[in-house]
Amino acid sequence: MSHSSSDEDTDISESEISEYRDKTYEELKNGVQNVKTSNETFTCPYCPKKRKQDYLCKELLQHASGVGQSSSNKRKARDKANHLALVKYLEKDLMHVDVPGKDSKSKEESDPSVNSDEQFVWPWTGIVVNIPTRRTEDGRCVGESGSRLRDEYRSRGFNPVRVSALWNYRGHSGTALVEFNKDWPGLQNALAFERAYELDHHGKKDWFVNSEQKFGLYAWVARADDYKMNNIYGEHLQTMGDVKTISELIEEETRRQDKLVSNLTNIIQVKNQHLKEIEVRCHETSHKINFVMMEKDKLIQAYNTEIKNIQSSAMGNLKKISIDHEKLKLQLESQKNELELRKIELEKREAHNESERKKLAEEIKENAMKNSSLHMATLEHKKADENVMKLAEDQKRQKEQLHAKIFHLQKQLDRKQELELEIQRLKGSLNVLKHMKEDDDADLLKKVDTLQENLRDKEQLLQDLDELNRTLIIKERESNDELQEARHALVNGIKELSFRGNIRLKRMGELDTKPFIEAMKKRYNEEEVQEKASELCSLWEEYLKNPEWHPFKVIMAEGKEKVSVKHRSPEIILTSTCFIACHC
Repeated sequence: MSHSSSDEDTDISESEISEYRDKTYEELKNGVQNVKTSNETFTCPYCPKKRKQDYLCKELLQHASGVGQSSSNKRKARDKANHLALVKYLEKDLMHVDVPGKDSKSKEESDPSVNSDEQFVWPWTGIVVNIPTRRTEDGRCVGESGSRLRDEYRSRGFNPVRVSALWNYRGHSGTALVEFNKDWPGLQNALAFERAYELDHHGKKDWFVNSEQKFGLYAWVARADDYKMNNIYGEHLQTMGDVKTISELIEEETRRQDKLVSNLTNIIQVKNQHLKEIEVRCHETSHKINFVMMEKDKLIQAYNTEIKNIQSSAMGNLKKISIDHEKLKLQLESQKNELELRKIELEKREAHNESERKKLAEEIKENAMKNSSLHMATLEHKKADENVMKLAEDQKRQKEQLHAKIFHLQKQLDRKQELELEIQRLKGSLNVLKHMKEDDDADLLKKVDTLQENLRDKEQLLQDLDELNRTLIIKERESNDELQEARHALVNGIKELSFRGNIRLKRMGELDTKPFIEAMKKRYNEEEVQEKASELCSLWEEYLKNPEWHPFKVIMAEGKEKVSVKHRSPEIILTSTCFIACHC
């Protein structure tokens, strides 16, 4: 190699790739680097550590092109330059089409060992038999692997693609199939492979000669009779290939080439047509571009003219603005002087307003105190309303109790009168019986005793009723006095509250006119009843407005307490009686 190890350690820059590529290409052209390993296989001298070392020409071209055009940062610039040089060398110096030309055809026809009408198995396949095998402990046969035979054949220049050992249910069958490339050099390698074994007398004829024992490997190229064999390699040949003659392959290759040429011709015609269309479009586009350029020039000229007009107009507007600015400046000066005068006046007013502000603050404070007092008065007013409502409910409840007591006293009075009448009747009967006592009648005496006993019982009952009546009257007077005292205290309290908080008594309801009408019917005719009843009802309402007024009183008459009316007016007495009667 022309490059030293120190050069390989240092990398080159991206700008030096082209120069380094040309230098490496000259080395490849001069044979410093060896690329070709055989007639069909090649190797990459710049990737010695790569696992795959044998390439076809197209495969090596793809590999070198991929590395040389890689955009990865991991690739060094030196590697890219070397592979680009390899691409250039393969395309210019080593590329050839793997199709037989006239020379190859004449060579095949001139070769006496090849018959153009002879049927071969295609792809080209060789058969190797009598491979040494040995039996293992489990009874299966094992032998050499196909990879070892492949390496051996490659070293001898036969260049097989792969060697596959054939196995059956017993293990290694001692037979292998050698696959060659599908092109014409592959056929040449296969025939060379066959001739090598024939020269050693280990060809197909030697294998099928009846002899007692054969040693070594026997091999040949598979043909139609091998393809039709009913054995292990015949079955594999039927699954992996077909039988064709040389002439058929040449005709098929010619058809493919003609079809390829026809397709390429059609593609070229389409490309030419497309090129013409592109040229027409280019002419149209250039014409449009010229037209657009002309329009652009016109627009630029119009734009320049418009800019000049705008600039001249702007200069005029600028002068006008400067004049207006001077006027505004003078106005602002006058306004500034005016504001100074107003400032002095406002300072004077501010001193005056300070005293007014203090007065206003004092008034606000007084109003706040008044509002607080009004709020307290409102709360007291609310409490007074609640107390009045409670007083009204208590008066109503006590009034009902009083009416019940009056009704009860009335019943007791009636019962007492009945007892008095019964006692007088019994006394009269007793006096009559006493006058009749002179007759000394026993039955009469019994009646007298019975009447006396009944009279004593009645008198005792009358005495008990009197005592009960006096007790009830005393209790009623006590409760009435307590009620009056509480009423007077509440009224006085309400009067004080009304005086302080502007509170007034509410009217709880209206009087029932029915008792007044009933009372007036007893004294006046029907025409005056309604009028007199209204007057008397109004009079009662006026009395009821006075909280100290009470129409009834309890007096002692003949040792007994009685309820009487305070007023001596006949109408008041009559209506009071009717009122009591209606509510009892």
